[in-house]
Amino acid sequence: MENKLKIGDKLPEFNLKNIDGNFYSSKELSKNSQALIVIFSCNHCPYVKAYEDRIIQIQDDYFDRGVRIIAINSNEDENYPEDSFDEMIKRSKEKNFNFPYLRDETQEVAKAFGATHTPEIFLFDNTQKLVYHGKIDDNWQNPHEVKTHYLRTAIEECLAGKEIQFPETYSIGCTIKWKK
Repeated sequence: MENKLKIGDKLPEFNLKNIDGNFYSSKELSKNSQALIVIFSCNHCPYVKAYEDRIIQIQDDYFDRGVRIIAINSNEDENYPEDSFDEMIKRSKEKNFNFPYLRDETQEVAKAFGATHTPEIFLFDNTQKLVYHGKIDDNWQNPHEVKTHYLRTAIEECLAGKEIQFPETYSIGCTIKWKK
């Protein structure tokens, strides 16, 4: 993707429908947050499924410190019906998501970020500048064998006002399913 966000870039503006039926804007979601984590996600990807409980835990652990997570599903749902809006609602209820799960029907938001994978992480500081981009940790298959918690470390450094030691890691997961 030629227009991938770079470290230091501002949070792209968007206004997307959440699973609760309401629309949420990037301005509204980032207002009063110390950090905003945007995760490009979906329902069918095994990598996303492996990380869902960890994402929920990260939101639990950092909510009181002003960190907000939002997940965005940009996948086309004609060939991937499991990623439809109705299925997003079901998945959110099954897993008891504690963060907004937004639908990027036009795929314009994924393009604005330059997102290519699910899950793909974009961490913005309290000035809405990108400070970390990449993956959650170093072991998608087994949470008990994680040695490096890239996202948690970046969150801690961001909240402390420090420079992010590893601002970019490569994203692993399924590719975003683009419309023809």
